[in-house]
Amino acid sequence: MDVTETLAAPVKIPAIASRLDAGTKPTLIGLTREEMAEALKGVGVAERQLRMRVSQIWHWLYVRGVSDFDHMTNVAKDMRETLKTHFTIARPEIVEEQVSNDGTRKWLLRFPPRGAGRPVEVETVYIPEEGRGTLCISSQVGCSLTCSFCHTGTQRLVRNLTAEEILSQLLLARDRLGDFPDRDTPVGAMMPAEGRKVSNIVMMGMGEPLYNFESVKTALLIASDGDGLSLSKRRITLSTSGVVPEIFRTGDEIGVMLAISLHAVRDDLRDMLVPINKKYPLKELMDACRKYPGLSNARRITFEYVMLKDVNDSLEDAKGLIQLLKGIPAKINLIPFNPWPGTNYQCSDWATIEKFADFINAAGYASPIRTPRGRDILAACGQLKSESERMRKTERLAFEAMMIANHGED
Repeated sequence: MDVTETLAAPVKIPAIASRLDAGTKPTLIGLTREEMAEALKGVGVAERQLRMRVSQIWHWLYVRGVSDFDHMTNVAKDMRETLKTHFTIARPEIVEEQVSNDGTRKWLLRFPPRGAGRPVEVETVYIPEEGRGTLCISSQVGCSLTCSFCHTGTQRLVRNLTAEEILSQLLLARDRLGDFPDRDTPVGAMMPAEGRKVSNIVMMGMGEPLYNFESVKTALLIASDGDGLSLSKRRITLSTSGVVPEIFRTGDEIGVMLAISLHAVRDDLRDMLVPINKKYPLKELMDACRKYPGLSNARRITFEYVMLKDVNDSLEDAKGLIQLLKGIPAKINLIPFNPWPGTNYQCSDWATIEKFADFINAAGYASPIRTPRGRDILAACGQLKSESERMRKTERLAFEAMMIANHGED
């Protein structure tokens, strides 16, 4: 059996993948400089060389975008051999790549089990526009929040993604789009007219980023590091459904733009649409927003509001929204509901959405209507989902025992 071919196919073969995961080397991607120095010291790199080696590797990983130690041409050959023996910088496996009629790209990526029992899969989406290219990144496999209008919410939380797995989504997208030096852009691909192919990232994929705070923080600080990927923090947006205790920390420790997945202006309705509201109701959420570090007219909070027919789209809802956001420098993103299999919701009529937007605009708030992108490949807002499920402990132990017993059969 050709293991490489098997893993490249979209057909899932957990036995093979789990066995490979058991021998996976630790990665250097997603480590802070201090952690990378410790890792190198642990494999015998001399103390006096650590700073230089970290600087070299950091440059190759995040400026040049290499995924093979042999391409680090200014690193001595014996050092490259040491790195290859002990570490990996490989990209995740692409299970499937889809391209929408509007140029949106969606990748289904496979990562090791890391406690989930079998390999896990997440979706990452790239949205090209004339002046920018936005990458929508996932932070968890599945989600624990069960927002009733969101497809991802129908998939149970399997596990958090590591900092490396979050960052690898950005690295892989830049690979595929030819966004690193000396790389080719795919023929016929829709891209921004100039500048970077990936100019913006949004933590709006699968999962609640603030329930995976430390990994998200590490990944975003590396993404915005001026000596590496060098994305402006003004071009990084983290979206939360309202994990109030972590909102101040997000501004204070990460310093990126904040988006709130709002969708309702009354607690009774938001309890149904966004159940975390029962734990952190609107008053607490708005108080946390008002205290967000760096908040100003130049650094507004984005409030996301999905338009659901006859649910939250009345003029009274629009008036309530203005009252709720009073005193908060804000922009309101109106999102036409994107349908998915099995949903009971419908998108508001276009005339209703425009009337809602006009009222918000007249009150002095920018309220762009987000153009649906990637609907034909289920890549639009609220449509992301993978088939990963966490195995029960007894099932996982039996599975792993079978892996050990069958090791070497192929």
